[in-house]
Amino acid sequence: MLIDFSFFFCLNYGMAKLDDADLKAIKDLMEVTIDEVLDKKEVVVKGDLSHLPTKDEFYEQTGEIIKRLDNLEQEKDVLSHQVSRHEDRIEKIEAQIGLSSE
Repeated sequence: MLIDFSFFFCLNYGMAKLDDADLKAIKDLMEVTIDEVLDKKEVVVKGDLSHLPTKDEFYEQTGEIIKRLDNLEQEKDVLSHQVSRHEDRIEKIEAQIGLSSE
């Protein structure tokens, strides 16, 4: 005697089948639900980072900034020496004509 067990393993026996519209509605609902959960958890996703520069762009811009800082530091050193020389000259001139810088 053979027993047909397929009836017992079919969980949706007698239920309506889902069509493409139903599956699309489920997919859309899942997307909305996932987006809401991500917003609540404040999760960063790839789309949130689109306004940031790439790694190469970041390093290029950082290199330019460092070069500018080096140039400014060199310029500051040159100007500092010039000011020091000018102060020395002014003090000598004041001493020669008898003026006090204070």
